[in-house]
Amino acid sequence: MSEDTSMGDSRDINTAILERLEKVVESLQENSIQMGKLLAVHNEKLDKQDRIDAVLFEKVESLHREVNRQSTDIKKGCERDIKKIDERLRLMEKKMWSIFGGLAIISFLVSPVGQRILKPLSESSQSRLTHTIGSGIIGSVVMPPSEFS
Repeated sequence: MSEDTSMGDSRDINTAILERLEKVVESLQENSIQMGKLLAVHNEKLDKQDRIDAVLFEKVESLHREVNRQSTDIKKGCERDIKKIDERLRLMEKKMWSIFGGLAIISFLVSPVGQRILKPLSESSQSRLTHTIGSGIIGSVVMPPSEFS
């Protein structure tokens, strides 16, 4: 009987161990199923985030292209404005030097040194004019004022 009892006890122990192992296996299967669901949800979220990232990167690239285009336009506009200002400054500079040259000539002619140079020239031209006018007069006719009416 002792053998039957010991065999019975060992069967009970084996049955208990088997039941426990079955519960552990069931628990592991449930955990595996839950883990699979979590991984599926996680993969779905990663895919969704990848799509969002792709859209965001496209927007960033689009903005980058737009900023580059606008900065190029602004640069061209600034260069154009600088050229226009440079042309205007050159024109003003030419006018300024022309005015300066004219003022220098006038200042020289008005100065005592310039007057000494001009005096002999003006005297000779006046004497020529006087000589020409004096010899060109033939006679003058004077009409009384009553003749005009």
